[in-house]
Amino acid sequence: MPAITAIYAHHVLHGLASFELVPPDVNEMARRRAEVLARGLPHLVAEAGGELAGYAYAAPYRERPAYRYALEDSVYVHPEYIGRGIGRALLEALIEACTAAGCRQLIAVIGDSGNAGSIGVHAACGFVRTGLQPSVGFKFGRWVDSVFMQKALGESDRTSPQATPERDKEQGSS
Repeated sequence: MPAITAIYAHHVLHGLASFELVPPDVNEMARRRAEVLARGLPHLVAEAGGELAGYAYAAPYRERPAYRYALEDSVYVHPEYIGRGIGRALLEALIEACTAAGCRQLIAVIGDSGNAGSIGVHAACGFVRTGLQPSVGFKFGRWVDSVFMQKALGESDRTSPQATPERDKEQGSS
């Protein structure tokens, strides 16, 4: 968890991938990871050269029950490994895990419309741009956009999902 916390802190302090302004501590990051895993969702890591090179996870896109088959992805790469294929490898593995979990849509909410790396890796993995929210964040003294991209998984919307008590119970009936 310390390595994951350090990677995320770097992105909070130096990038626009996260709209957080203060990096969470290791206990908060562990709590977040435990919450993802408790939902039966993937939280993956990549190693290179004997160190953690990046991590990725999927979390519910929204909490309302109708969204229970849609997830939002998050991918963070250690700054020394950016541009070496770690992000793409993590995203490909995450797509596979989310598909295996029965999810039908994977959504990327990318901070900064100028984030060519994240937009590019998502496009290379089959995501399509579905929207732009201009100037929804304010960080580093400037307004920042959010880019929405989406990838259909498995049968997507071609068939009704097989309801599972776990997924239906998890989402409640809000």
